[in-house]
Amino acid sequence: MEMPKVVILGAGFGGLTAARAISKHAQVTLIDRHNFQTFLPLLYQVSTAGLAADHVAYPIRGALRKTDVQFRMGTPAKLNAAKNELTLSDGHVVSYDHLIIALGSTTADFGVPGVKENALGMKTVGEALTIRSKVMRSYEQMCAQGNTDTLNIAIVGGGPTGVEMAGAFAELVRGPLRSDYADAANRVQVSIIEAGPRLVPSFSESLSRKTQSDLEKLGVKVLTNTAVKEVRADSIITEGGEIPADTTVWAAGVKGVPAMETLGLPVTRGRIDVASTMQVTGFENVWAIGDIAGAINSDGTPLPMVAPVAMQQGRFIAKQLTSLATGRQLENFKYKDKGSMATIGRHKAIVEVKGIRISGPLAWVAWLWLHLFYILGGRNKIGTMADWTWNYLTFDRGNRHIMDSF
Repeated sequence: MEMPKVVILGAGFGGLTAARAISKHAQVTLIDRHNFQTFLPLLYQVSTAGLAADHVAYPIRGALRKTDVQFRMGTPAKLNAAKNELTLSDGHVVSYDHLIIALGSTTADFGVPGVKENALGMKTVGEALTIRSKVMRSYEQMCAQGNTDTLNIAIVGGGPTGVEMAGAFAELVRGPLRSDYADAANRVQVSIIEAGPRLVPSFSESLSRKTQSDLEKLGVKVLTNTAVKEVRADSIITEGGEIPADTTVWAAGVKGVPAMETLGLPVTRGRIDVASTMQVTGFENVWAIGDIAGAINSDGTPLPMVAPVAMQQGRFIAKQLTSLATGRQLENFKYKDKGSMATIGRHKAIVEVKGIRISGPLAWVAWLWLHLFYILGGRNKIGTMADWTWNYLTFDRGNRHIMDSF
């Protein structure tokens, strides 16, 4: 009996997990526009000079060794569901028995004017390098003799990503940049802007207070209950007035990538509409997982757009396809929340697991080791550990290169 053909779009956490899990029972083709997977949870450290860019990227083919998964670089252009055919942007047509959409997410601007033109997102290595280069270029200009300019770095969005980036930028300024040229570093201000009443709202109020306190100790200006109305080239307009912002990083939210509309799939609240079985609404053999899938939790809220959700769904899809092949009934996806964590800086982090709340050095060490565990590739693990160790022992960051142009 010929094994079914499964095509997976996207080699992120969900797509790669699904490909590995399904490969023993199907002919799997994995398609991604890049030939590497980006470890998104540490991308902010590339933008703040904490890690080299190649330490958060791993070759997809290397991750697929010892499997029968076929990999192809490509971008989806057209879906013919009636014929079970997917056309790529280069014109190549791929046939499938099952199609899994795992294309991830992109920055959501929520219709705020100026975000696309004047703010920087942080979903790709290229974007992270652009942020780092823009900040470092501004700093170098401030180091010129007689220069009295200021640099205002504003992070919009007080979730874990925004908090981690604000803390990392603050430590970059207080440590390496101040050691390099204190006069320029003293003219850099880092701010974080949150529309809601508190930072990291997915955590308990006590951990939110701890997070704000830790950031303020690092010199970060925390602005809560501050909704952004417009982003300009050098400022942010809010209901309460104008905030200086020479560099604006938009970490206020994400949505499914535009390809979901290109393929003609149903979209609800910026994500593909899926049933509890993870089948795309209206399609029996098209599935969606990860950030792009609008799966609903047991309480009716959308599942968080985080790596654990995508990985659990990737393994779940493999079981679903096995159930179909053996004539068993499909199951409903249930997310097992294993907790949340975020780091603010050296010895500063928060962890919340099933009502257990930890902050400080213990939480920080837990955050370090968990992220190190999930990084793909021995070289990347060693490189990340080396960078972290150097940063910790020397209070320096050796990745302060301006690399967006040569």
